Amino acid sequence: MVNGQLLAFYITLCCIAFIISKLIMAVLLYRRWQRKDNVFQDNMSGGKMVMFRSPTMQYFTSDVFLKKTMRLTNKDIIGSGGYGTVYRLTIDESISFAVKRLNRGSADRDRGFERELQAMGDIKHRNIVTLHGYYTAPQYNLLIYDLMPNGSLDTVLHGKANDKKLLDWPSRYKIALGAARGISYLHHDCIPHIIHRDIKCSNILLDQNMEARVSDFGLATLMEPDKTHVSTFVAGTFGYLAPGKFSPHFAVRSFAPFDAYITRVFFAEYFDTGRATVKGDVYSFGVVLLELLTGKRPMDEAFIEEGTKLVTWVKAVVDLEKEEHAIDTSLGCCPADEIRNVFSVALMCLESEPSRRPTMVEVLKMLEQIQSD
Repeated sequence: MVNGQLLAFYITLCCIAFIISKLIMAVLLYRRWQRKDNVFQDNMSGGKMVMFRSPTMQYFTSDVFLKKTMRLTNKDIIGSGGYGTVYRLTIDESISFAVKRLNRGSADRDRGFERELQAMGDIKHRNIVTLHGYYTAPQYNLLIYDLMPNGSLDTVLHGKANDKKLLDWPSRYKIALGAARGISYLHHDCIPHIIHRDIKCSNILLDQNMEARVSDFGLATLMEPDKTHVSTFVAGTFGYLAPGKFSPHFAVRSFAPFDAYITRVFFAEYFDTGRATVKGDVYSFGVVLLELLTGKRPMDEAFIEEGTKLVTWVKAVVDLEKEEHAIDTSLGCCPADEIRNVFSVALMCLESEPSRRPTMVEVLKMLEQIQSD
């Protein structure tokens, strides 16, 4: 009987210990989840909020944005990449913004960050995503942009089946024209001029009317009007960077989430000279034009298997005067002359010699002329 009571006591003790351990684990896991989920809660002190004046922002104060930002969680994430995570910030039922979180760098880099953002806050153009403000905190920076309801051109062209949209030729032409107009403004009309340095489909967003808006100035560099280049570090996304001629192999990371081949080795035009020029953006825009025409990624898996890439493949097809074999099959019937002329503009942008590439003003004029003709 005594043995039976001892056994019952030990069983009860084990059950209590088991329940207590489970409760402790649950509490720890909950706290860990809470820390992970509340992405900004612990870091809002010691920061600085800057809001740019605009009709959209005149009814909001920085306090409103700070309070709303503090409530952002991982459930609000709408995109991510190598240069940050993007959250949807809902102010009310009718107004939402995109908030991008960037990790902070060195003190010098952060001073440059603020200087460049001040310049970008002055940009008001229908084909450039409006920057409404920014917040600097000890651990990170936040950028507040317009939220684009139709996402990025990359998602529309290459995304999952439920994200993809069938873009007809007039829609693609309109997107190409809008993106060219936005980049041309950055290069030639705003002061100081801006070299984007990361033109690609995922940085071309689409508004409610499927109008193109150039976005993500995380790598952008300011250039005074009397300058032709800016000395800088190698930056950009593989597949969109202009190849150099004589540089040693240099590795650059591609940050696209779909990219399984994260790092590639290639010849970079930036590495040749250590300079960023507007002609690098022109080359990248040429790749975007090819994506609109072919529906293929710059580094499509089929190209990787064959040891080539989109630009090389298209040049070979055009040399054979068989452009029709390169056109996206989902386009269906489309004007052959317009398609052929856009291919020609794209190949001008993709000239290996930078001096032979047109400026974005010239690219815009050529694209506008295609449809007017």
